[in-house]
Amino acid sequence: MNSKTLVKALAAVFAIAGAGFGADTFAAGTATSAFAVSAEVVSACTLSSSALTFSSAINVMSATPVDANSTLTATCTNLSGYTIGLNAGTSTGATVAARKMTHTNGTTLLAYGLSAVSSVGANWEDTGGAGLATGTGDGAAQSITVYGRVPGSQTTAIVGAYSDTITATITF
Repeated sequence: MNSKTLVKALAAVFAIAGAGFGADTFAAGTATSAFAVSAEVVSACTLSSSALTFSSAINVMSATPVDANSTLTATCTNLSGYTIGLNAGTSTGATVAARKMTHTNGTTLLAYGLSAVSSVGANWEDTGGAGLATGTGDGAAQSITVYGRVPGSQTTAIVGAYSDTITATITF
């Protein structure tokens, strides 16, 4: 038998022998490994506000108070508890218990109050005080009403525009 014939004969034998084996008989081995995945969600909040504007027709000689309200909007992580406090404002001598607006002349003051409950509710204090607004975040914007009241019978007030700036602080 010559070498060409021998090669042909061996090729035929291997072809016949290989026909009986499946393709996966010669597959590579596999191994697996599991790994942990973790994350921690932290509390987070944002706070926005709208202006509180009392009517321009305040008669301080009348005993009738003038009420107005505005809105704070808190957006906090789901199930994150929060508290919102309001500071005393920027007017000279103002406290959270006795807020004051200052006349454009820089000296005359007009008393007013803020509450989280109603215009006659408990005074809305700064962080750590009483009368604060509290809530629990749900991931969506939540509106909180700020109730304001200018008491009547403020006979020392003069005609003109008054203003103050309040800072709201959310603690979460």
